[in-house]
Amino acid sequence: MTVNELIAKFEYAANNPNALLDEYLKEGKKVIGCFPVYTPREIVHAGGMIPMGTWGGNTSIERAKEYFPAFCCSIIQAIMEYGLKGSFKGLSGAIIPCHCDTLITLTQNWKSGVKDIPMIGFAFPQNRKIQAGKDYLVGEYTTVKTKLEEICGHEITDESIQASIAVYNEHRKAMNEFVKLVPDYLNTITPIVRNYVLKSAHFMKVEEHTALVKDLVAGLKAMPKEDFKGKKIITSGIVLDDKGLLEVFEANNMAIVADDVAQETRQFRTLVPEGGSALERMAQWWADVEGCSLAYDPAKLRGRMVAEDAKKLGADGVVYALMKFCDPEEYDYPIFKKDMEEAGVPHLFIEIEQGTTSIEQIRTRIQTFAEILA
Repeated sequence: MTVNELIAKFEYAANNPNALLDEYLKEGKKVIGCFPVYTPREIVHAGGMIPMGTWGGNTSIERAKEYFPAFCCSIIQAIMEYGLKGSFKGLSGAIIPCHCDTLITLTQNWKSGVKDIPMIGFAFPQNRKIQAGKDYLVGEYTTVKTKLEEICGHEITDESIQASIAVYNEHRKAMNEFVKLVPDYLNTITPIVRNYVLKSAHFMKVEEHTALVKDLVAGLKAMPKEDFKGKKIITSGIVLDDKGLLEVFEANNMAIVADDVAQETRQFRTLVPEGGSALERMAQWWADVEGCSLAYDPAKLRGRMVAEDAKKLGADGVVYALMKFCDPEEYDYPIFKKDMEEAGVPHLFIEIEQGTTSIEQIRTRIQTFAEILA
């Protein structure tokens, strides 16, 4: 396939998750919904089921208002709305990681409002680097595994999870290779195209997505490196997948050379390490994660990590896209801002929200930022 044909496949998958869900169900597969931000997909995969991500979307909030106040994260409100409207019909279960207060609340609201899709809730420890924290997470993963076994109808063995870890680590390596290659092909891999490749990973079968990403990497390497004349930026946040917003970057001749976005690179930049049982390895992965607002970090490395990437990649600036009412991201921003200023990296703060009807204010801010960088 040509590069353009591959991009078209990623675009279709990113824009049509429900069509993919229908395909999986017709194949007789059981599908498990994986809610933001991090879920043990390897355990789902090891059970012979398909893990499928959901990150909200641009839908009007109507029924979810009965469960959440207006000042809750729009991602979670949108997920609840989809659940109440039956958009997730066909899922055999939903894994909800309790990363924040709103996700904790979602577990109980889901039990009450979406009774036809079993909820599997679990918590990540914040004291994640000490042995007690790792042991706790192994216990949480064990609970998730037990509940998934009830759904799939058979035991999920350590050997099968080890094999699934290998499959997902291969995917992580392919994705890391892709994002490292992007800065050399910014005319082809525009912000929208880049998002298609990364977002589609949440909906496709992991083996199929890995194969397509490898083909795309090979296709790009066969092309001469491109000379991009615009401004290069790094994005940071929870989700930045709104096509209208990404079009604003493109309209202002800005390309994304790297990201620190939870839906995107944070998903795969840390490999599951070797050593120990499958669940112990996955618990160590959480201990190894750095630079994420949802993972307790006394050193607050996130801003410095982004600043280092900006220097290394020659980025002209950084865009911090705060999901409105996202407490962990709000807490990170003052320190992030200080780190950008100390590193001499220009940055723009924008506040985004799913389901918004107008982005004109954000458009003006991005246009102004582009002019400043020029």
